[in-house]
Amino acid sequence: MKKSLCVLLALGLALPTVAQKKNQPLARPKLVVGIVVDQMRYDYLYRYWDKYGSGGFRRLLAQGFSYENTHYNYVPTYTGPGHASIYTGTTPSVHGIVGNNWFVRESGKGTYVTEDKSVQAVGSNTSWGQMSPRNMLTTTITDELRLATNFQSKVIGVCIKDRGSILPAGHTANAAYWFDGTNGAFISSTFYQNTLPGWVSKFNGELHPAEYLSKPWEPLLPLGQYTESTGDDMPWEGAFKGEDKPVFPHDLPKLSGVDIAAARAGLRAGVDASAANKSTTYDLIRSTPFGNSLTLDFALEALRNEQLGQREATDFLALSFSSTDYVGHQFGPNSIEAEDTYLRLDRDLERLLNYLDANVGKGKALIFLSADHGAAHAPDFLREHGVPADNVGSRLMRDSVQRELVRRHGPGEWVLSYENQQVYLNRPLLAQKKLPLRAFQQEVADVMLKFAGVTRAISADDLEKSHWESGMLMYLENGFFPKRSGDVMVVLAPGWLESYTYPVNRGSTHGSAGNYDTHVPLLFWGWHVKHGESSRAASITDIAPTLARWLHIQEPNGCSGHPLPEVLGW
Repeated sequence: MKKSLCVLLALGLALPTVAQKKNQPLARPKLVVGIVVDQMRYDYLYRYWDKYGSGGFRRLLAQGFSYENTHYNYVPTYTGPGHASIYTGTTPSVHGIVGNNWFVRESGKGTYVTEDKSVQAVGSNTSWGQMSPRNMLTTTITDELRLATNFQSKVIGVCIKDRGSILPAGHTANAAYWFDGTNGAFISSTFYQNTLPGWVSKFNGELHPAEYLSKPWEPLLPLGQYTESTGDDMPWEGAFKGEDKPVFPHDLPKLSGVDIAAARAGLRAGVDASAANKSTTYDLIRSTPFGNSLTLDFALEALRNEQLGQREATDFLALSFSSTDYVGHQFGPNSIEAEDTYLRLDRDLERLLNYLDANVGKGKALIFLSADHGAAHAPDFLREHGVPADNVGSRLMRDSVQRELVRRHGPGEWVLSYENQQVYLNRPLLAQKKLPLRAFQQEVADVMLKFAGVTRAISADDLEKSHWESGMLMYLENGFFPKRSGDVMVVLAPGWLESYTYPVNRGSTHGSAGNYDTHVPLLFWGWHVKHGESSRAASITDIAPTLARWLHIQEPNGCSGHPLPEVLGW
């Protein structure tokens, strides 16, 4: 009786508190900043810890909440699917972004993830601007924020990569901006607007890429202090075109063709920067840490000029840093270049946090930081240290299975494409030859299993007929979208990867279900976030529903993730 009374009293005392809370004005942050670092493995948070400053990664960890056991729950782990999954709260099996590219059976051609020939470039005369989020089949958390506020919230996406800007910004964004290396400008498409705002045109005319490329890339620290990385000249690193060796200093003015004096003279004469530097390769900036700095420069201008976080409604900046990915692909995760890029990114994050403190207000902005995927070590680096690893070539895989099928079934283009570790079969040819699709898929799966490095091959039919709650088959199922995925899915052994330069391998890549590709950081910082950490299993698809709970809005319409209770204070 005493116990029951205590419970009732506790409940009674709690009721006015809850009612009082519900009678208060709805609390939301002034601004949400979603930060996605392209190709950031979880261990990078701590690998370079002693060399980070106090105002970037270390500040986010010291003041924010960290989920230390956050993983992707599907394959392939690429940039397009990663950004889409973070912002939709679901997997490719629902949002439909199955890769950065995929084969379209209806047209018999491949397509790019954000390709949209129905729109035109804004700020460019090239196909770089013919992009939109139309291939993504669900809403994003940014879409839901716009819908919930009757489109009063502003949403802007910023990234050097189009897919890193467009997919997070969603279908209803005010704008998405990405970099065009042909003219050194941030551009958009007519999906969002017909002309660039004045502040964007002004930024593009200020020669920021040329300024960054006018100086060599020197390491921040003496080379001997990069003790977390291998030496500066390793055979598995890729050199820039025009370099003899992949070593510091990287002569960016020579490699890019930038003539900053000519660009400045042209600017004074009213000549477009790209016209003044016709031989310039502005795209080079992507593969340097200065691509991240340029991205932040532009994002800060977006914050200022669009008054994000300064208005009544909650605004959202979807900000992705992609130079980490370009550097990782070229030099590998264990390179000095990769370490130097993260040390410089740490300084850029400090710039961002300081800006938010000064202009939005301390504690008024909510930030999350994660990654679209991780990265494997370079196979040659692992083999040098006795770790099993190797690489395969996608063209070799396609040609090998095609030859075997010709041997078994006669002439014909049996394999139309091999993309994302998936075999796309010629279904009209199978129908013509009266070969059952499902049996043929299994036959091809058996053929693929004979290839070196392949540990599993499963047919689309098996994926569609079964359901797995965990393990490798769950990863495959979650990454499978019947209308866009292949007929046979292939799994490579740990440490094996598809090399862009097969049979020679330079740098590294990603895409697997290995922990090195799926385990990424997840940090929350700022508005109503208490310091702490959790080692509970979290999924990348949990970010969007967690934000929805904080913002008191509907989660994305295909969402399959769950709110994270620890950071929400539940």
